[in-house]
Amino acid sequence: MNGKLYLVGTPIGNLGDLTPRAADTLAQADFIAAEDTRVTLRLLSHLGLKKPMLSYHEHNRESMGNKIVSKLLSGESCALCTDAGMPCISDPGQDLVALCAQSGIEVVAIPGPTALATALALSGIAGGRFVFEGFLSVKKGSRQKHLAALKSEERTMIFYEAPHKLPATLEDMLANFGERKISLCRELTKLHEECVRTTLSEAAAHYREHPPRGEYVLVIEGAPPPSPEQAVSEEEAVALVKQLQAGGLSLSQAAKDVAGMTGHKKTRLYTLAANIDS
Repeated sequence: MNGKLYLVGTPIGNLGDLTPRAADTLAQADFIAAEDTRVTLRLLSHLGLKKPMLSYHEHNRESMGNKIVSKLLSGESCALCTDAGMPCISDPGQDLVALCAQSGIEVVAIPGPTALATALALSGIAGGRFVFEGFLSVKKGSRQKHLAALKSEERTMIFYEAPHKLPATLEDMLANFGERKISLCRELTKLHEECVRTTLSEAAAHYREHPPRGEYVLVIEGAPPPSPEQAVSEEEAVALVKQLQAGGLSLSQAAKDVAGMTGHKKTRLYTLAANIDS
């Protein structure tokens, strides 16, 4: 009988946030797969546990993933831990989950703390709809391309950022997004937890002069809804229908997709686009 893979949420700072269920799972697992075994060893020592551990991270996920799956197929159970928070969030654990799914291995989530939800709750910025963008690229060109694609994103956006990259990231965000509300959270759940609620221009100016410390979670308000004059015209919508149709979609599907994107009526777009061909 196959073993199970347990995705164990671990504290993002305060060890008191470890749930009893997570502690029990770590105690009962046959072995633990950890992003950094030194970090997880401190957690196990806090719990008074000793367990066999394997290192599973971004640079060995293919070879070690297959090794972990083999052990699971032999009947052993594994607790997967990231350094902080939930596995699979900006973490290669998602690849291990996919491997387990392919092999018919059961995966069980043991929910725990996560920095993105904690920061969103603290931010004071609308949290009903949001997108998590993770870490931006260290390469300026890739970072600019990523941010440019989000200029019109109306949902609240959440990013993770390292301190040495933060000043450049804020400058790029200001250049791409313009003035927006932003919440900068660091040292979450730790002794020196801080949540600064400000604007992009003020944040960029501050960190030009003050070197940031600690890992950051950035929560940024989304773009305002387009004004009527910015909306896609009926003529532009019909042209887009024809473009999608030329790309292989049926006229009906193209009209439906464009209607969903622009707010124009599907039947109206369908009729106008069909008349172009008649």
